[in-house]
Amino acid sequence: MNTLKLRRFLVLAHLYLAAFLAPAFLLMAISGGMHVAGFKEEVTRTPIELPAGTMLDPKSPTLEEDVRSLLAAQNIDVDFEYIKDRGNNFLTRPTSRTFVEFEVGEDSMQATLNEPDWQYSLMELHMGHGPRIFRTYLIAVGSVLFLSVVGGLLVGLLAPNYRRPTIITAIIGTAATAFLAFGM
Repeated sequence: MNTLKLRRFLVLAHLYLAAFLAPAFLLMAISGGMHVAGFKEEVTRTPIELPAGTMLDPKSPTLEEDVRSLLAAQNIDVDFEYIKDRGNNFLTRPTSRTFVEFEVGEDSMQATLNEPDWQYSLMELHMGHGPRIFRTYLIAVGSVLFLSVVGGLLVGLLAPNYRRPTIITAIIGTAATAFLAFGM
């Protein structure tokens, strides 16, 4: 394949992939930017009244079914895909929508219904705490972003008129990132 055809292919691939994944890129940029800028995510936490003596074993192989039964018995409708274990604490996932958090003590257990605001939901999606299918999608988005950036650099390096500005800008960008991130 000659250089001109390769460059055209890379430009088209870059265009289509970037356009298709623009909403995911924007979600990451908006949620991450708001978090770093200090806008606080909020969750409305409501304690769940559990019957006296209610206990769940975080190590039980039937924990997910036990949680579903307990929530159904309490008339709490929370759609979840799996349980995230944190030792004696565990929670339903995804946490990008209403979820329940459990805290197991020696002789008692507490449960809290958590209703995230829009920003909290976005940040949970950003961190990969959303539905499993979305987590898989984010892996693809990250891979495509990587390929898109590398493709963009290749396009700049393959075009004689853009080669020098591409190299200079890449060096400056690398130096700025290293300095700001690691204080080098």
